[in-house]
Amino acid sequence: MRSAAAVRFGQPGFRRTAQPAGDRLAWLQLAIVLAAGCFHAASMAWPFSFGAPVLGLAPGQPAGWLQLLALALLAGQLDGASNWRRGAWLGGLFAVAMQCATYWWLFISLHVYGGLAAPLTVLAIALLAAFLGLYYAAASALFVAFAPVQAAWRALFFAAMWLLAELARVKFFTGFPWGEGGYAHVDGWARPLAAWVGVHGLSFMAAGVAAWLAFCLLAPRTRWRSALAGVLASAAVAWLPVFNVGDVEPDPALMQPMSVTLLQGNIPQDEKFVSGTGVATALGWYGEQLQAARGALVVAPETALPMLPQQLPDGYWQALRARFSTGDQAALIGLPLGDFNTGYSNSVLGFRPAPSGQAAVPLPSEPYRYDKHHLVPFGEVIPLGFHWFIRLMNIPLGDFNRGAVGQTSFAWQGQRLAPNICYEDLFGEELAARFVDAPQAPTVFVNLSNIAWFGNTVAIDQHLQISRMRALEFGRPMIRATNTGATVIINRLGEVTHSLPRHTRGALSGDVQGRSSITPYAWWAGRFGLWPLWALGLAALGLAFLGRRR
Repeated sequence: MRSAAAVRFGQPGFRRTAQPAGDRLAWLQLAIVLAAGCFHAASMAWPFSFGAPVLGLAPGQPAGWLQLLALALLAGQLDGASNWRRGAWLGGLFAVAMQCATYWWLFISLHVYGGLAAPLTVLAIALLAAFLGLYYAAASALFVAFAPVQAAWRALFFAAMWLLAELARVKFFTGFPWGEGGYAHVDGWARPLAAWVGVHGLSFMAAGVAAWLAFCLLAPRTRWRSALAGVLASAAVAWLPVFNVGDVEPDPALMQPMSVTLLQGNIPQDEKFVSGTGVATALGWYGEQLQAARGALVVAPETALPMLPQQLPDGYWQALRARFSTGDQAALIGLPLGDFNTGYSNSVLGFRPAPSGQAAVPLPSEPYRYDKHHLVPFGEVIPLGFHWFIRLMNIPLGDFNRGAVGQTSFAWQGQRLAPNICYEDLFGEELAARFVDAPQAPTVFVNLSNIAWFGNTVAIDQHLQISRMRALEFGRPMIRATNTGATVIINRLGEVTHSLPRHTRGALSGDVQGRSSITPYAWWAGRFGLWPLWALGLAALGLAFLGRRR
């Protein structure tokens, strides 16, 4: 008779047998996958105010080893599942725990600021996690049903199914990939590999390594060669940061760093759109800062001016435009645009003096404009059939028009500045569309955000890791101007070089140096989007099936 460990971890060469109903191992499996889901959420940004330096756990920082542990635990439990239904249940529970522990802060936006009843808010978050968890439940069911016996092929099969589940979460129903596993490795193996395979490729590789370790080291009587291979693979991943890609010299036209000033107004979210309090504070403070700020570029965050231009006080708009119509400074400012007839957009306007050699125009007729493309479901775009849900809340921003993919950059002082608004930087394949035409590719990313909707929570840290990953993928610096944080300057290596304390009012000044080289990821993602990753996942499945037959 096989041991309990053989049942649990699927010893190669044996067929799985069903566990007795009500067996304590079944409850242990549930506890393990729920804990593993929480570990996975914490790996993107450690959510607690305390840390464990010995274990590499620091508040707000990623922990790649914790993500590997989470996936290893999930793979081990799926390997011991009695049938595909049990696999679907375990994978679904893991995904629900992972996502609820990742974006629990939606409770603040929906309940505290949106006014949705607390029970309905909890239910809404749980239903969102359960819906997205269906992708992982399906992937887990297929793994249990069809995974090969040999450990290496089984690990490849697990990695392929995990990648396909992650891609489904990115692509379908507007996409909501917040909390993907690859972000946990932004301080590890991401440095040499992110510029080639992107965050989704890192997720695939992490899943393969984690599953291989689980299958080799946890199964009883495993061959020493397989165990050694798993240990060496883990060690190789751990030491990859030693071989970081070196910094290369920028183009001569970009040698001179650009001085920037990033504004952080810290306007309370419950006052931001109230005319007597937050609106007056925002107009007064940002107006003063835009007039007085130094630096070649001044950036004010998403909806820094929380009113349409035609609603601003008399003379305000004219004074703002006149401020940047002459001199040697430019500005990017977040604000809503549009009207009742044409619809509204979450936008960025850019103001700059006339080019050298041209007569200055006191009030340029058409400033640079960027309209947000990837809108937030339920916050900026209302899915079909859900208007009743929005009416339950008191959120002033509802249904926006969508901007185009690959909009032009804001040209200033030899740089091509590419704005993106809030969680648009989550979708690297959409940012990559700007890199197809290499001579016009962005040299600097500019993110304008307002994370005040989610309070002083780990959401700020999670979004920072997302922006850092984009810098690594594209080899571009990222400057971030936010309402409450994290307002930072990130260099092309994903390192934060300047930062402003969160939930404070102030201006961050520093220098940023653009880049013009095109990374492999920017090249293929700009031309083919996510299709190469879908192909990778399907090809890995094919190889695993080939190994299964042999």
